Amino acid sequence: MSRIAKYPIPVPKGVEVTLAAGQISVKGPLGTIARAADPNVAVEKKGDELLCKALGNSNHANAMSGTMRALVANMVAGVTKGFEKKLSL
Repeated sequence: MSRIAKYPIPVPKGVEVTLAAGQISVKGPLGTIARAADPNVAVEKKGDELLCKALGNSNHANAMSGTMRALVANMVAGVTKGFEKKLSL
């Protein structure tokens, strides 16, 4: 299992996560983000946390479980805090 995928993703209050067939949708105070889920990764919601688990023992599924965990964590951060890039000219 990926080392990153072992850690659950905390879902703060005010954020709704919808897990549909092959689709992950995160809705929060700053908007909504939707993304297609990888077929090699199972995303489960347990209470106020999300878990990403690899389906199978292949190296690809293992790698994608960590990638999906990072992507979903960034989706949650994007709808709560937002993203900002400061440029220096």
